[in-house]
Amino acid sequence: TPLYSSAASDVYKRQTQSCSPLVLAERMPLRLRLVSLNKDEFSMTTVKQSADELAQAFVQFSLDCGVLKFGEFKTKAGRLSPYFFNAGLFDDGAKLGRLASFYAQSIVKSGLEFDMIFGPAYKGIPLGAAVAIELARLGRNVPFAYNRKEAKDHGEGGTLVGAPLKGRVLIVDDVMSAGTAAREPIALIQAAGAQPYGVAIALDRQEMATEKQADGTVRDVPYSAVQYVRNTLGLQVCAIAKLDDLLMLSLIHI
Repeated sequence: TPLYSSAASDVYKRQTQSCSPLVLAERMPLRLRLVSLNKDEFSMTTVKQSADELAQAFVQFSLDCGVLKFGEFKTKAGRLSPYFFNAGLFDDGAKLGRLASFYAQSIVKSGLEFDMIFGPAYKGIPLGAAVAIELARLGRNVPFAYNRKEAKDHGEGGTLVGAPLKGRVLIVDDVMSAGTAAREPIALIQAAGAQPYGVAIALDRQEMATEKQADGTVRDVPYSAVQYVRNTLGLQVCAIAKLDDLLMLSLIHI
């Protein structure tokens, strides 16, 4: 079963017929270890002109912060991957502020129309708050809310904190690996009478999604997590960067 979907899968499969992802990754320079590309199939001019500047800047920023690393890693689905993206390493004010700027620019550029932001516990809470602050700085001030994993039985009680959920809600999270993880915040938003409208993420891994079967086993499905959220759950998806952008950056720097 292929690890990646779409165009990324086509490139990946062509270049990994005789080598494992780890071997290919180790052949790249330390800062740009990634599956190799056949440079004869692309012209450098075309790549540079077609590359999304915002996405490329974000990928480079992630590398500089140590958030994006290359090597041998196991994904949540149990697959081996030649890279790992850990948004938890955007771990100081300056990094988080710049990350929020990337999110906000990507959201504005996407043209998504929404009424408020929701940050699902746990990583989505600081991300959603930071993005709401940056959007307000850019002149787009919207309410913000988040959830607790455990219900509170004193004070205001419940699992929801912040502005009341209403209207079209944009969920802010770090990555989307399975797609099914979006169901929990969607259910919370719908239960409050609001409309889950879209999801803003930092990185679209373009990884094949998995689904849990009735017998408890998990199997791969022929679409990505983002495709699942768009086509099955009916939400818009806005990603700052995707796997294709990692591939493009590696080609430019080879």
